[in-house]
Amino acid sequence: MENPIENYWKNRLAELKDALTENNFEVFVADNTDEAKSMVLEKIIPEIAPKSVSWGGSLTFVATGLYDVLKNSNDFNILDTYDKTLSPEESLERRRQSLLVDLYITGSNAVTETGQLVNLDMFGNRVGALTFGPKNVIIFVGRNKIVPDLDEAMFRIKNYAAPVNTMRLDKKTPCAKTSFCADCKSPDRICNIWTITEKSFPKKRIKIILINKDLGF
Repeated sequence: MENPIENYWKNRLAELKDALTENNFEVFVADNTDEAKSMVLEKIIPEIAPKSVSWGGSLTFVATGLYDVLKNSNDFNILDTYDKTLSPEESLERRRQSLLVDLYITGSNAVTETGQLVNLDMFGNRVGALTFGPKNVIIFVGRNKIVPDLDEAMFRIKNYAAPVNTMRLDKKTPCAKTSFCADCKSPDRICNIWTITEKSFPKKRIKIILINKDLGF
């Protein structure tokens, strides 16, 4: 067989798409970040015609280049939660406002093979938007986020994604120094709110773009 690795991931993503679709998510598969960005700009946004757009923390979203396209767009009311010029109070208020937009964009910490989204958040705005509020949600997911089940999802998040993110954000937590979760009580702790999204309700409110690349943490 030629290109066995390519064939392997093609099969894995196709099976995951079926599982997620069964759980009422609308699912797309992209070969790369450019294709993922095009799917949003050329298909999803024209179909849902949002007037307001915002996003939650996601390196995968940034990697697609979509953030750079949207942040200065005049076609929508943009609530940029990444704006570094905001004070802490203004940033928190921006996050609160983002929960009522027409389109919210973010990533997922893990996705199970049975079609569940698993996330762990510090403030709760990202998982809050995923749960309720925005009319539509787009989730970008790199293939490295796929895990067999809920136990593996939680292990991955607590023992890899969270420590790496604390390092990226320069948080003062034990895992930022040791790489291991200590179930800490640090004020900088980012592991505060778990969500498991079993199904999209209403159907297709949550749109998932699976990307055939390793992206994010």
